[in-house]
Amino acid sequence: MLRTLSLTRAIVPGILFLVGFYFTFAAVQGDNGLFQRIQVEAERDRLTEELARLQMQTERMEILTRRLSDDYLDIDLLDERVRNVLGYARPDELILP
Repeated sequence: MLRTLSLTRAIVPGILFLVGFYFTFAAVQGDNGLFQRIQVEAERDRLTEELARLQMQTERMEILTRRLSDDYLDIDLLDERVRNVLGYARPDELILP
């Protein structure tokens, strides 16, 4: 009986240690653990920055599109785009490569 009691005193703390170790490991490296959370937050930050950049680019393109629309035509912008796309230049202009 005394031997069983000492064996129980040795096994129970060992089992409790293993259970505690498992939950600690799962909390740090599991699917919803600390490392996974850090990776998700870093990805969120990167995507937020990319979204802001794309929104700025979209706003710029909307402004340029509006300036070239039939309702509001910016002659200077049209002239600049024609020169860029077609490579036109006036005879009195100096072109620098």
